[in-house]
Amino acid sequence: MHLIRTIFYGLRDVWRDERVRGLLLFAFSMIALATVTFWLLEDWTLLDAAFFSVVTISTVGYGELVPQTVVGKLFAMFYILVGLGVFVAAASAVAEALMRRREQDRDRDP
Repeated sequence: MHLIRTIFYGLRDVWRDERVRGLLLFAFSMIALATVTFWLLEDWTLLDAAFFSVVTISTVGYGELVPQTVVGKLFAMFYILVGLGVFVAAASAVAEALMRRREQDRDRDP
């Protein structure tokens, strides 16, 4: 139960941190923009476009979907270069906030 409480309060702290919230909103905005872009350019379903956007920005890269159009490939390259930095910054900020909460909880509990 202690772990669940730590995670819950940590995520609450994450959302209250303006810098972290900004990074998360920017990352989700990039995923949404990429989803719509791939949906339009590649004629994928919205689910496939969203799946590709998340898999690509998180560097998982299953390879199930690959852009076929020149514009889609160019956008994917841009999205990878910019999105990777945004994703890493957002994930690091969330992890840092969760660790900070864990340390605060550890200091309070005897």
